[in-house]
Amino acid sequence: MNTPENLKYTKEHEWVRVEEGDIAVIGITDFAQSELGEIVYVEIDTVGDTIAKDEVFGTVEAVKTTSELYMPLSGEVLEFNAKLDENEGDQPDLLNSDPYGEGWIVKVKLSDPAELEGLLDHEAYMAMVS
Repeated sequence: MNTPENLKYTKEHEWVRVEEGDIAVIGITDFAQSELGEIVYVEIDTVGDTIAKDEVFGTVEAVKTTSELYMPLSGEVLEFNAKLDENEGDQPDLLNSDPYGEGWIVKVKLSDPAELEGLLDHEAYMAMVS
């Protein structure tokens, strides 16, 4: 299982990478995509919205199930990865093939960067999924 050491993680299997000060990139973990199976659709209709930590910001649909996505940190959703959008790139399978790279889901402007302290580091996440 691929789990980069430089990211933060949630118990709901989202990952967070902070860039450019208060901008965070969010996606789902390799563990999550393997549990879901083949991902066929990603729905994000919260671009422009401010979402509180732990609130639902979208859904991922796999062949077997649909799973809600939970915001790991409070903030404004700035961007949905166009490569995943059915109206643009329509490549939801990037969540399966490259969950930490081209398969990122949203970019968020953080409201409270201190919330990062509440996320799991690599070791804690690995212990949880082992």
